[in-house]
Amino acid sequence: MSSNPAPRYSGPLPLAKALTALALSEFGKAEFTKEGLRADVEYRDLGLAKATGGRVGAKHIRAIKPFDQETGWHWHDMNGHFVYVLRGWLKFRFAGHEGEVTVRAGDCLSQPAGVAHNVIGRSDDLEVLEINMPAEYSTVDIADAGKKP
Repeated sequence: MSSNPAPRYSGPLPLAKALTALALSEFGKAEFTKEGLRADVEYRDLGLAKATGGRVGAKHIRAIKPFDQETGWHWHDMNGHFVYVLRGWLKFRFAGHEGEVTVRAGDCLSQPAGVAHNVIGRSDDLEVLEINMPAEYSTVDIADAGKKP
């Protein structure tokens, strides 16, 4: 990789023609909701979906109840899925990967997009930033959650 690659477009761009919108999600004004896949966490939209026209989504997710059961095997219809742990830890299993993958505070995981996985544990103080492409996606549970795909 070059240390200074050639620009992909002529710029700089005026704000009105920016490729993404200027957006600031301030923590002091944060609103967490329970609108998401899991009842044991709450979600905060970080505004990237609107800023990118739906190409990228980002959420601040934090635990609100103890983790009492695995999520079961499932997959997300995404092109990219990234998790950065702010606090605590999160433990996965991925189809095609031997063993468990534990992501701890300060760690960043490129979760293989479209691959079946199972969240098998997490700390009660978990906080993560999750970035996905695109912003809107579907989650598909695998019928026999007791068996690894």
